Amino acid sequence: TAYTHQRRKMGRMSSNNSSRLSGQKVSVERLRIQGVPSSVCDLIENMLDCFLGDLRSDESYEHMIDVKCDLHLLIKKPNKFLRCHVPSTGLELSNVVYGQDKELSFLKDCYQRFLSGSCNFPIITGPSGIGKTLLATRFGDHVSHSGGVFISGKFDQHHQATPFMAITHAFNEYCSFLVANTECSNATSVVSSLRDSLGNDAGYLAKVIPNLSLFFGDIGEYNGHVECVNAQKRLQYLLCRFVETVSTSSKTPVALFLDDLQWADPASIAVIRLLLLSKPSRFFIFGSYRDYGVNEDDDNRLFIESLSDLGVSVETIKMTLM
Repeated sequence: TAYTHQRRKMGRMSSNNSSRLSGQKVSVERLRIQGVPSSVCDLIENMLDCFLGDLRSDESYEHMIDVKCDLHLLIKKPNKFLRCHVPSTGLELSNVVYGQDKELSFLKDCYQRFLSGSCNFPIITGPSGIGKTLLATRFGDHVSHSGGVFISGKFDQHHQATPFMAITHAFNEYCSFLVANTECSNATSVVSSLRDSLGNDAGYLAKVIPNLSLFFGDIGEYNGHVECVNAQKRLQYLLCRFVETVSTSSKTPVALFLDDLQWADPASIAVIRLLLLSKPSRFFIFGSYRDYGVNEDDDNRLFIESLSDLGVSVETIKMTLM
């Protein structure tokens, strides 16, 4: 498999899945019995062997960066590498990623209530590396398999000076989806509605959502009348109009995931607030927030806490270390 090739340095597996550490037997077999994916067990076992010097240099990890690369691969392709078979019990976990089932079920329930008319904003909280993005990706698979569209954007600590970055990335992704599905009547209807709704403003919005030009053609530079002096407020208005148009013209629900909201810029927070208050009927919005090490008076934390007072039900999905 691709994973086997990627971790070629992991070396030979010992016959009894154990190593000797400080005169004591250390084994990963208990982890296997408890259902930890084999790929994770293999990685742990190889690191133990490296520590003991039981493997040749060409068979073992040489640097922690190699371990990090393998861990990244496991997270990036969980359906391939985080599913396992447990020989000791005969249980086949072919459709289960280890952990997160309770949280995933809750998120699915939030989605169903949204489709039934509820106004809610699920927020996945927890420390860095706990699996917030992985949970959202699994939920995205559920949305896609049930006929919806899943899009996502990630805020970046080092790009907070770039307004709307995560939001426009996600909307750009949605425009690509529309172009790829032009034979679908629903996509055609949405594209037609966006043309009518945005009109000449499409050229301005295409500055931050370049894929708009894929179905608007050569829209060129915007030369219309500037109704709003503040460029950010103008973009806020157009981004909200984009969502409103999709919500009213699409028969297919869209799930928008905004990752790392703790790094969101103030202009993006303003758009998110407007979108949640407008209660778009076909646009499900949820996010993740790293709540560890964040001050109680953090602006983005206060924003999330204030939504309840504005009539938006905040559904917190708190992830903790096992």
